[in-house]
Amino acid sequence: MQHSFSYNKKQVIQGLRYHFITRPEIRALIIIINVFAIGSAILYGIKKIRPEPFLLGSCLWLLIMAAFWYVLPNAVYNRHLTFKESFIIYFNDSDVRLEGSHSYVDWNWKQFTNFFESPNFFHLYFSTKSFFLVPKDNMSDEYRHELRGLLNSKIKKK
Repeated sequence: MQHSFSYNKKQVIQGLRYHFITRPEIRALIIIINVFAIGSAILYGIKKIRPEPFLLGSCLWLLIMAAFWYVLPNAVYNRHLTFKESFIIYFNDSDVRLEGSHSYVDWNWKQFTNFFESPNFFHLYFSTKSFFLVPKDNMSDEYRHELRGLLNSKIKKK
């Protein structure tokens, strides 16, 4: 199976958001900050605390959301030249080959730890923080279905 692609900035930013939000440590942090912000709002509403903890919770919530929704995805996108190139990826029974304009890399299926699918990408993980995005653009429904089957048989799904 072969797929040619290049990256769309808006889709990559959205794919990176999916990556960050699916991390368990980030989810836990968001939940803790939301509980603190809601708790402080309730306590402030019933006049049990001063407005400072409520404002602190609100500011923390806004900062965390801005960081994970805008700052981190844009920083990763701008730092990596990978997202500005075009590629051809080959999915075989034994390995995955990625060819760029200047080089290529072969990955054995055992190198992938897991994968998941977002609306615009297949996220192929090598570790918890190292992954590769395969865009779904220009993939037919039949090709996506075959690729899902291959990924499910070769990589455990997240």
